[in-house]
Amino acid sequence: MSLLADRIAARRTFAIISHPDAGKTTLTEKLLLYTGSIQTAGSVKGKSSSRHAVSDWMDIEKQRGISVTSSVMQFTYDGCCVNILDTPGHQDFSEDTYRTLMAADAAVMVIDGAKGVEAQTKKLFRVCAMRGIPIFTFVNKMDRETRDPFDLMEEVENVLGIRTYPMNWPIGNGRNFRGVFDRASRRVIAFEGDGRANGTKKVNEIEAELGAAELDELVGAENHRALMDDIELLDGADSEFDLDAVLAGKLSPVFFGSALTNFGVEPFLKDFLRLAPSPSAHTDALTGEPVEPTREDFSGFVFKIQANMDKNHRDRIAFVRICSGKFERGMEARHVQGGRKIKLATGTAMMADDRAIVDEAYAGDIVGLFDPGIFSIGDTLCTGKQPVQFAGIPTFAPELFARVSQVDTLKRKQFVKGMEQLAQEGAIQIFRELGAGMESVIVGVVGTLQFDVLEQRLKSEYKVEVRRQPLPYTDIRWIANEPDSIDIPGLSLTRDTLRVEDMRGGRLLLFTSAWNVDWATDHNPELRLSEFGNVTF
Repeated sequence: MSLLADRIAARRTFAIISHPDAGKTTLTEKLLLYTGSIQTAGSVKGKSSSRHAVSDWMDIEKQRGISVTSSVMQFTYDGCCVNILDTPGHQDFSEDTYRTLMAADAAVMVIDGAKGVEAQTKKLFRVCAMRGIPIFTFVNKMDRETRDPFDLMEEVENVLGIRTYPMNWPIGNGRNFRGVFDRASRRVIAFEGDGRANGTKKVNEIEAELGAAELDELVGAENHRALMDDIELLDGADSEFDLDAVLAGKLSPVFFGSALTNFGVEPFLKDFLRLAPSPSAHTDALTGEPVEPTREDFSGFVFKIQANMDKNHRDRIAFVRICSGKFERGMEARHVQGGRKIKLATGTAMMADDRAIVDEAYAGDIVGLFDPGIFSIGDTLCTGKQPVQFAGIPTFAPELFARVSQVDTLKRKQFVKGMEQLAQEGAIQIFRELGAGMESVIVGVVGTLQFDVLEQRLKSEYKVEVRRQPLPYTDIRWIANEPDSIDIPGLSLTRDTLRVEDMRGGRLLLFTSAWNVDWATDHNPELRLSEFGNVTF
């Protein structure tokens, strides 16, 4: 293999997904702890603590103990270069999660052992299934009272429609949780924590063989007997571990553990890196042909834009997933959507909001590029004589709307800049009435918490306070007619339908009900409306 192929083969890029509070961000922290990336993990629990999760870097994330934006972290472990994408668990930020999943080669699905498969888990799983990427399951919170492991696996199979294979098996749960049995090595791994509810240090591991006398003392005779019965039942099942089925997204390896107390985290990490795929090919939308990661020419796409990660510089970073070849600092690449060549002067590797300049990166890596305002989500960068272009990333149709205006009219410039930058990030969608200015804009979001984040970020990052007035609109449609072929002001519409335009000049209609949508199409035969979801910022 060439040096390029060797470097790419060592890459593992995955996203961590879950329902809110299943422990996704805590698991991310503990993976960083075990890889030596951090020395002490800060749990997102406990508001009195001065520590916060590394991946929760926004002020609002630290205040509320939730993730509201995707974070990117890179580390090396056991010969692999790992890129973790920690996604928002809260359903109001599912669009950011969707975009992030487009950049991942695999997903780790975290499930609360007491609650099982929850609503947001189902939605995110469907996105992973659509892409056909491998899905690994981590059943978390085994240090608390949980449901029967057999019931949990059955629920995953019935509700999500994917077969499961337990890689390890829990010994007890709650206060009686004593460790896990590793099915491959046929050994019990018992754990001793540091005696605290939130384990911030690595835990010691003690190994023993199933059936050995010392195991009675280690995990308790009753636990030992129950474990032997469970393993006999598992071994008697017909199914065998099938790596090809895992890589095709048809079989999910299941791991049991407790991220909060560090039980089962390192064995999970080792198995995951052994089984997870190296970077896969992405399809060129121009030709329909796969772009292999080992292709010599560099290519990648922008899947996320984040403003003001560095409060001192008020910069914007475009996160690029490298799809092929090698990135080198200072290289020249074609910005396909912009139709010009640009110099990629500065590339950064991320640890949430901490960053380091990188001189080179390979297919599978995520690099942050300084964005002077030219990039949009879904844009392609490439080198070589034959340009490639990756498919755009769809935008979710907003479900809630509000009119937002600045309190202090003297801060109009900051207000406009803040609204435009947050819209380009994809954090919100903004519209204005036809012919109107930016003094007052209409904001569309997927969930109400996005409004809170908008107000908090405008105040902290742009020093602007705003008023918010809820609007009654429920449906949004894009006018698909050519601009010159239809008289938009002359359309026959219900009185409460609003004519607006987006940041790119696209014309849209806001409706207060589905009935009003039907009215518009019935009374304007020439009008062509389409779902807004395919338009990207």
